[in-house]
Amino acid sequence: MYQLVLCLRYLRTRWIALASIISVTLGVATLVVVNAVMAGFQHEMQDRIHGVLSDIVFERHSLAGAPDPDAHKARISEAAGDLIAGMSPMAQAPAMLTFKSGSQRITRQIMLIGIDAESYSRVSDVGRYLQHPENRESLSFDLRASGYDTLDHQAENPAKAMPRTQMEYAGWEHRKRWGQMANRMAEREAERLAELRAATGPRENRVADPFAAAGDAPQGATFDPTAETHDGLVLGMALAAFRDKEGADHFWLTPGDDVEVVYPKTGKRPEAGSAFFTVVDLYESKMSEYDSSFAFVPLQRLQFLRGRRDPLTGGGRFNSIQIRCKPGVELDEVRDRLRTAFDPRLYAISTWRDKQGPLLAAVQMETMVLNVLLFLIIAVAGFGILAIFYMIVVEKPRDIGILKSLGASGSGVAGVFLGYGLTLGVVGAGAGVAGGLLFVRYINQIADFISWAQGQEVFPPDVYFFQKIPTIVDPWTPALVAVGALLIAVMASVAPAIRAGRLHPVVALRSE
Repeated sequence: MYQLVLCLRYLRTRWIALASIISVTLGVATLVVVNAVMAGFQHEMQDRIHGVLSDIVFERHSLAGAPDPDAHKARISEAAGDLIAGMSPMAQAPAMLTFKSGSQRITRQIMLIGIDAESYSRVSDVGRYLQHPENRESLSFDLRASGYDTLDHQAENPAKAMPRTQMEYAGWEHRKRWGQMANRMAEREAERLAELRAATGPRENRVADPFAAAGDAPQGATFDPTAETHDGLVLGMALAAFRDKEGADHFWLTPGDDVEVVYPKTGKRPEAGSAFFTVVDLYESKMSEYDSSFAFVPLQRLQFLRGRRDPLTGGGRFNSIQIRCKPGVELDEVRDRLRTAFDPRLYAISTWRDKQGPLLAAVQMETMVLNVLLFLIIAVAGFGILAIFYMIVVEKPRDIGILKSLGASGSGVAGVFLGYGLTLGVVGAGAGVAGGLLFVRYINQIADFISWAQGQEVFPPDVYFFQKIPTIVDPWTPALVAVGALLIAVMASVAPAIRAGRLHPVVALRSE
């Protein structure tokens, strides 16, 4: 009983112990907050990656792809059909996107992806990143009349959602106005060319200006952009817009605009082809790797343009098959079944985690390193406890001698110091866990206050792609951190406790 009384007395009267408690508290709280934020970032990143990639990606090694997707889907069903919920073939090719912004022509490198809208919606969550509510329900490559989001629909805080006022005019109404202007420009250009020919006479080998307005009208004069569209194209947000320093989006392209795509054709000799598409929607996964490079078009159209579709049988070649597994299925099991059924020299089969393995491993390594470095804060607090206890043993031998002369055993005296260390650990770890969880609960409000005080955004959404700081608290993490802090506090008090327990009472009293 006297051990507890002395522990509480030392805890109340020795203010130097407060420094150790604060050190343990700060270390524990920091670890709790960092782990919660890193877990939130990792979850959000994985969710966005998985939103674009399906559970299993079945790929053909050859750039030319493989024929007969239905036959391949049948073989996949034989190997793991009881674990699969849906499949969708996909074709892809590197391409160049060209469009006009004012009088300037802008070119971007893209990955042109051909998908089947109906089946792809069942195997991928890419629909939730589209800007038209109806396309989020059912993807369509037809241009909608209007109704595109004028705010970032993914923002959890509507007050901080990105404004997209140009989207108010997207759709058919925008296309009609743009088409009327394009027709007028084409008419004026035709008149100018007619006057030029009349003035200069006929000239052989005349080269038309490829950047002239009339030259931009595809499919000849019979195409009316005010009433017709080309094949639909869904474009990444980073390809269609740029963001200023205030975080507002400015669009080069909106749904209803036409773009030209230059792509490689398949054949023995490399040959470039081009086609016009109409932007029907924009998608924003908030992963720059995807938003700045992916453009989706109808699968059959891409196969036809690249010469990958047989006009007699109607069959086309594909590069990959996206596979969605049933809920609760172990993805590695499906992957291993398919790898056994298909020749690994011809096909690459991987889960979505395998596809982004290096990125996920880097985040995991960063979290581990941060935990090790931040745990050193608690280790520093442990050395503080060690120094305090040694100071007590050295400066207060008379107190120890009196306790032993009154009948206290060596183990009892050692128990006083061990209990004192345990008490410091319990108070510091408990306060740290409580403070850390409280900080995590109000971390976004704290970030808003700091932003207001500094006059600049602490967590800009245009940099981190999140409207708020994501946090996830794993109940085991605070518990393990608290246990670690307790162990350090107790271990720091072991050596002073042993020295105090071995101190002879006569020697202790004679030293005063």
